[in-house]
Amino acid sequence: QWATIRIEKGVKKPQPQMLKTPAANGIIERDETPMEKEIAHLHQADFEFSDIFYFCRKGFEAIVEDEVTQRFSSEELVSWNLLTRTNVNFHYISLRLTVVWVIGVIVRYCFLLPLRFTLAAIGITSMIVGTTMVGQLPNSSVKNYLSEVVHLTCCRILVRALSGTIHYHNKENKPQKGGICVANHTSPIDAIILTNDGCYAMVGQVHGGLMGVIQRATVKACPHVWFERSEMKDRHLVTKRLREHVADKSKLPILIFPEGTCINNTSVMMFKKGSFEIGGTIYPVAIKYDPQFGDAFWNSSKYNIVSYLLRIMTSWAIVCNVWYMPPMVRKEGEDAVQFADRVKSAIARQGGLTELPWDGGLKRAKVKDSFKEEQQKNYSKMLVRNGSIG
Repeated sequence: QWATIRIEKGVKKPQPQMLKTPAANGIIERDETPMEKEIAHLHQADFEFSDIFYFCRKGFEAIVEDEVTQRFSSEELVSWNLLTRTNVNFHYISLRLTVVWVIGVIVRYCFLLPLRFTLAAIGITSMIVGTTMVGQLPNSSVKNYLSEVVHLTCCRILVRALSGTIHYHNKENKPQKGGICVANHTSPIDAIILTNDGCYAMVGQVHGGLMGVIQRATVKACPHVWFERSEMKDRHLVTKRLREHVADKSKLPILIFPEGTCINNTSVMMFKKGSFEIGGTIYPVAIKYDPQFGDAFWNSSKYNIVSYLLRIMTSWAIVCNVWYMPPMVRKEGEDAVQFADRVKSAIARQGGLTELPWDGGLKRAKVKDSFKEEQQKNYSKMLVRNGSIG
């Protein structure tokens, strides 16, 4: 805060001492007026050459700063938290601040990192050994109880390895067995954050390496739903296996992140409809991290999992709020897409996140032609409608 105040002495209009909202980060002041209204007031009939300027302006805005790409970069802070990766706008200020930063580096890398690494190794080893041993027992209530104890204990050790401080709100709305827990997705540690307070059946793709070892061990003790890469492409097979899991009310609630990829700590993007076609009760959960203590967002296109975990474990701490929300069911006449959008809106409101209609898959894929064709169709309909009126 001292460094921020010093910087702002030379600024005519100091910024408020709070985290910027996603809208405040923009360098373009956008006009959100729909195309139909913005162009329609210019003329009432046929195509006019001036209509091109609307599309040109929108194109330039998207090139300079689109609202999707910025969701896949670290959240910008107003005041520097003394982490090298979050000082984009903070350069050398004074010797005193430099000394404080150096002391922080020594504390984080020489004291916190070895301790956290040791705790993480204990947690992962305990998870593999514990679930393997429990998996040898016959299916019974005792096995289920021991499985939950192992999962909860190991996840709590892993949270300590991240210096996690988690505030859980409205625990009376915690997901129940036979239900589906859906949450916004910022980081791979989201699952650990939630399992720290209760057990879930995970859903995901089979991995290799250390993650694969953990998956094979945990599935012996708990009914997690792991898919091979070829199976993940078969949406009907995935839906069938998930429905079978939900139909058994004795099994743990399924934990799903419908965005399908990690979005930075500012927004919620499109929920894929597959999770909402299964049936059963949906338990929405909103997760919001405090970026002042560490950036939890995983930019998987830029950092591999090892680099990401090193960044997390050399942060000051992982501080976040988790809100359990009232259960939601699909209304009569409501399709899966509408239901998914309704759940997404509720999570965005509760977490103070920006709601966006875009598919998180745009993180790696190009924009579909259907999006461009939709704008073309809307413009054509407008011309036909105005022409018929004339």
